Amino acid sequence: MEQIIDEVRLVTAAKRGNRNAFGELIARHMKKIFNVAQRITRNREDAEDAAQESFSSALVHVGSFDGRSRFSTWLTRIAINAALMKLRKNRGLREVPIEEPSVLGEARPHHETKDAAPNPEESYAEDERRRILREAVVELRPKLRDAIDHHLRGKSLQETAEILGVSTPAAKVRLFNAKTALRQAPQIKAICGSLRSEH
Repeated sequence: MEQIIDEVRLVTAAKRGNRNAFGELIARHMKKIFNVAQRITRNREDAEDAAQESFSSALVHVGSFDGRSRFSTWLTRIAINAALMKLRKNRGLREVPIEEPSVLGEARPHHETKDAAPNPEESYAEDERRRILREAVVELRPKLRDAIDHHLRGKSLQETAEILGVSTPAAKVRLFNAKTALRQAPQIKAICGSLRSEH
């Protein structure tokens, strides 16, 4: 608990422009961020570059950190994005396109060629997105959380309504309100432009 309180103080100081406080935060999470980047890039040099870019980006944007998630979670998201960008640049040089998987695991475009073996960096990024999505869902009001939870588990609108014991229109309203709330959550904005709409 003391460590969390101490980190909150450091974050507050860093947001006010205290470089020493920011440096302490980076020092605490440097190893984790490097490991995250290396798991995605599979290359030490690229991981070091991605980690450095993450720290630079965090320094620029620390003032906008709102504290809804832990600083380490926020910094990890930045690192994942930096590592994926590094991969895109490297693959772009070899003319190999890369597309990020959807946060909800939607089907890929038919024109995309799928490899037989799973893609490690995409698998890791997908796992991280799902974890962040779960964190955002937990923060919703109970009625909205229950509705979106069943939806994310693949339940139809009718099935969701039956499970919740409400009418189909009421379930649809809850899903709409839940998705609207999630779209406004900072952690969701960082990983996904929009959630799959219910038709």
